[in-house]
Amino acid sequence: RQGYEDPHWQYPAAGYRDDYTYQSHQWQPVAWKGDRDPRQGEPYGKSTNYRDQHYYGGYHPNLATAPPGQDRMQTYDSYEGSYISAARRERAGGGTLGSDSGEAGGQPREPSLLLQYRELGLSSSSCELSQYIRDGADHYDHRLSGTWSPAQAGRPWVPTPSLVVPLKFSVPHVVVCFGASGQLVLVCPHRPAAGQLALVEIHSVEVLLHDTKELEELQAFPGPLAREDLHKVDVMTFCQQKIATSCDLSTQSGRDSALLWKLLVLLCRQNGSMVGSDTAELLMQDCRRLEKYKRQNPAANLIGVTDDDRMSRQPGTLDLITGEVPPVVETQAQIVEKFTKLLYYGRKKDALVWAMRNQLWGHALFLSSKMDPRTYSWVLAGFTSTLATNDPLQTLFQLMSGRIPQAALCCGDATWGDWRPHLAVMLSNKVGDMELNHRAIVIMGDTLAGKGAVEAAHFCYLMADIPFGYFGAKAERMALLGSSHRQAFTQFARTEVIQRMEIFEYCQQLRQPKSFLLPFQAYKLLYASRLADHGLPAQALQYCEQIATVLLAQDPANHPILTQQVIQVS
Repeated sequence: RQGYEDPHWQYPAAGYRDDYTYQSHQWQPVAWKGDRDPRQGEPYGKSTNYRDQHYYGGYHPNLATAPPGQDRMQTYDSYEGSYISAARRERAGGGTLGSDSGEAGGQPREPSLLLQYRELGLSSSSCELSQYIRDGADHYDHRLSGTWSPAQAGRPWVPTPSLVVPLKFSVPHVVVCFGASGQLVLVCPHRPAAGQLALVEIHSVEVLLHDTKELEELQAFPGPLAREDLHKVDVMTFCQQKIATSCDLSTQSGRDSALLWKLLVLLCRQNGSMVGSDTAELLMQDCRRLEKYKRQNPAANLIGVTDDDRMSRQPGTLDLITGEVPPVVETQAQIVEKFTKLLYYGRKKDALVWAMRNQLWGHALFLSSKMDPRTYSWVLAGFTSTLATNDPLQTLFQLMSGRIPQAALCCGDATWGDWRPHLAVMLSNKVGDMELNHRAIVIMGDTLAGKGAVEAAHFCYLMADIPFGYFGAKAERMALLGSSHRQAFTQFARTEVIQRMEIFEYCQQLRQPKSFLLPFQAYKLLYASRLADHGLPAQALQYCEQIATVLLAQDPANHPILTQQVIQVS
């Protein structure tokens, strides 16, 4: 439609807005429909803003395409003068135009267009909509069109196109909208024009959704957690209920999820502070069983023992060093006695080999430590070769040796075993190089995340104090606790995940009352919207107030979109 976006069309001047023909928001010029006597004056004055050229271009295509050299105002004035003169002649001769008291001759006047719509059972809004959409020429009285013609004005007649807009609803229909305070307003499809009473039903959204899982999940959470009347025992109880109802301890992912909830319980109990030994105890409690790591014999190439040496030293043969026949089965005391005799003769290298072969690692390590560094490293390598590859002692010794433990690079596999004892060893035994310890824990988290163990990876990231990021920043390691931000947003921002994240923020506030997680405020606003959608507007408003407090502590100008959305939801 022409001129729809023109401000002159949407907002007519005050000089003619008060005229009768512009009531009910009818912005276009409308011919007199019998409700107005032309003698009352010309509604279209020649000195008002009504003559704006954009207005005529939008509503009168004939005037918009006037011949070159002819002023549009003159064209419209000629149309207007011809129309009024014809109307006066019709009225003087007993025509169709009537006054407010009725038509001449006692004939009843034709009902207005609004009354015709009401008799047809249509609403007044439909009448206004049709008058708003159609061209202004369609609103002239049909009896006038039969009396007056453009030829009387001395102008050629040009047909004016009109829009025929079908009704949006052909029969009465149900109208539904959401009201304040979590209400659903429903208007039943009755016909008031036919004598039926209008029926409006007001329902509570909370009552309508009382048996849904989503509403039960929202009502069970004791949020918002920043309120003053909340006790941390309520938060701990909620976490324990989540462990009992939502975590399948028979699966690895279920145990990892339960571990995060147990960590939140520990943080609540200790007011947001913990040390490595506390976390290690939690990790070992959650392990189903302590695995038995099989020890191996030391590698032959490390202790210098060949097959010929084994054959020449069979039981019952003469020992060339001591000159004695060794017993078939040697006790621990006999093994130590032979180690001592070898040292009597100054055979330190043979004593080391004997001690390593018979698992006397204490004697071997102490003796080699008093020798040269190369010998000590050789004995130490022989000792670590006896440990299983996935033994947590291997992780500790490798970390103490200044290397990234192999467990940090290989954990998460079914053949490798549980990752928790390795993390417990690293957390409880801080080495001198703290940067190495931090890097080893982060690498372990990256390894677990790469194998799909998101909850386990986030546990490692929390131990390494990795900050939280945003959903769009895929390079970040965490956005919401226990949920991967590399999946779809609907799956990422689940209600349970947002609740768990809010509990973590609450635990930090127990230690530092003014602390908050700025990236998390957008998800709290999303949670508030869900509360409002499920008929819980009071809790939703409390969340909005908390977010507003955080934004005011910062500079709201730094977060204009979030600030605007908080105001809208509030």
